[in-house]
Amino acid sequence: MSFQQLKINIDSKRADQLSDIFFDLGALSVSIEDQYEGTELEQPIFNEPGMVVEGLWEHSTVVVLLSDDVELTSIVNEAKNLLGSEFTYITEIVDDQDWVRLTQSQFEPIEVTPKLYIVPSWHTIPNQDAVGIILDPGLAFGTGSHPTTFMCLRYLAENIHQGMTVLDYGCGSGILAITAKKLDAKLVDGVDIDKQAIESSQYNAENNLVDVNFYLPNDFRAKQYDLVVANILSNPLRMLANALASYVKTNGKIILSGILADQVEEMSDIYSQWFDMKTYLVQDGWACLEGIKRA
Repeated sequence: MSFQQLKINIDSKRADQLSDIFFDLGALSVSIEDQYEGTELEQPIFNEPGMVVEGLWEHSTVVVLLSDDVELTSIVNEAKNLLGSEFTYITEIVDDQDWVRLTQSQFEPIEVTPKLYIVPSWHTIPNQDAVGIILDPGLAFGTGSHPTTFMCLRYLAENIHQGMTVLDYGCGSGILAITAKKLDAKLVDGVDIDKQAIESSQYNAENNLVDVNFYLPNDFRAKQYDLVVANILSNPLRMLANALASYVKTNGKIILSGILADQVEEMSDIYSQWFDMKTYLVQDGWACLEGIKRA
C-alpha cells in the first residue's frame, strides 16, 4: 500500500487554515513544519499541553498525506478555492512501511545527561550504562523535548539519590515521576487534574517497569516529600504556592518549571515565603527554579 504526500511551502497566516481545509477534504494526516528546518534559519517553537503558541513559523511547510486513490488535481483545486488563493506544491509517493520508518527516524533518543536518556520504544539506549526512560513521541502531555521538561529531567539526573521521596505535581505523561523512580527514589507520587494524564502516566510507568502512584487531586492524600517537582504554568504555580510548599519537608527542595525567564523575580518572591530560592537553569527563554525549605 502507498500514499500520496504533498508538501506546500506557504506563509504562517495561511498554513493553519490550509491544514484545516485538507483535513476537511479527507486527508489522512496534516502537519505543519518549519520551512527552514535543519538550516541556520530554523526557528524553535515549543508547545506542550496548556501552552499557547503565539504563531507558526513565518515560512511554513504544510505536509499532507492522502490515500493513493485520491484524485490529486481535484483535491488541490478544491483546497485552493476554499483557501481563496493559489499555492504551489510538490508530490511524492510514500510506501506504507517507508512512511512509518520515516516518521520514526525523525525521533532519536534525547540525551539529558550522559547518565539519562529519553528513548523511543523502537530505539536502543546509546549508552548502556545510562538510565533509559521509554517514551514515544506523539503521546500527550510531554516527552522531554520541551525546555521546561528537559530542565527538570536534568535536575533529577543530577540530584536524585537512593531513598528520596518525590512528588511530581502536574505529572502529565509521568515522565518526571518515572525518571525519579528509575534513578532510585524510594517513593514517587504523581498528581494531575486530567484523568487522561493519569491514564497516560500509569501506562508509561508500566512500560518502564516502575512502581509509581498517580492520583487525581481529590484522591491524593497530602504528605511531605524530600523533593516536589512542579512543571506547570506560571499561573497555577502562583495559585498553588501555599499547597506546594506544604508538601515539602523542612530542608527539602522544590523545583518549579514552566516559568518564562522574565517571570523569575516574581515567582521567586512568591515562594521565598517558605524557601531560599535560586535559578537552577535558563533555556530558550524558560527558567527552572530551585528552592530549599526553611525551618
